[in-house]
Amino acid sequence: MTTRCGFVALVGAPNAGKSTLLNRMTGAKLSIVSPKAQTTRFRVLGVLMRGATQILLVDTPGIFKPRRKLDRAMVAAAWTGAQDADVTLLLVDAKAGLREDVRAVVEALAKQKRRVWLVLNKTDLVSAAQLLPLTKEISGMVNAEHVFMLSARTGDGVTDLVDRLAEALPEGPYLYPEDDLTDLPDRLLAAELVREQIFLQTHEEIPYQATVETESFKERDDGSVRIDATIYVSRPGHKAILIGEGGRKIRGIGEKARLDLSRLLERPCHLFLNVRERAGWDEERARLRAIGLDDA
Repeated sequence: MTTRCGFVALVGAPNAGKSTLLNRMTGAKLSIVSPKAQTTRFRVLGVLMRGATQILLVDTPGIFKPRRKLDRAMVAAAWTGAQDADVTLLLVDAKAGLREDVRAVVEALAKQKRRVWLVLNKTDLVSAAQLLPLTKEISGMVNAEHVFMLSARTGDGVTDLVDRLAEALPEGPYLYPEDDLTDLPDRLLAAELVREQIFLQTHEEIPYQATVETESFKERDDGSVRIDATIYVSRPGHKAILIGEGGRKIRGIGEKARLDLSRLLERPCHLFLNVRERAGWDEERARLRAIGLDDA
């Protein structure tokens, strides 16, 4: 039997729905999702088997104008994730349309001469009449080989995209075991699921001023795992908000993250969280490397 294998990069502006699409296609929560922009900070690989094809999906951070060292590292990770892809999926939020940040991504892709497929996402939120002019305008800016209209949230149109990718990727051996879901270490997945709950359960600048590092990840004799993680925040006020009155907020974050982790790792998880103030962590090389980003 002839096998196929290739990399597919998901590229777009923040909040285009890249992580939601990755999770929908793989059927697992590999990349964290929130309604807030710039949730994904580093590239996430999802392994998807479709017939005799292994599709290696690379979810990348949203591309935006960077200000901090953290921002620069995130944008660098996005372009690096797309660099060697066999197919680049340009994800565009159909409801938001061709915003300035989307236009910048499209123009950058056009210069790089990649094999681009245009994916208009969130089509469940707009009328068909709005989609055609948007498709025409973007197609005039970048040479898109195919155009797909789908909703990563509902799953409508996703099967067709996966089937077409399976046919389009080059012949070759599988690069990962067939039962793998991702190349991310479990300790990094644990930190990301905690960070997802910070995005979902806190507001304003707090999620953007916090990072999570797994300090220890220990297998126990009963098959469960004990995970100790530290949340670093930039300001004393943020620490107080994250802990909450009587520790209620941090317990809520830990409880939801633990349930998600147990489902993903398919075993009981014991999660212990600690919150520390560390001003300027988002400019520290060591902190960026700890969360899976190269210094940029």
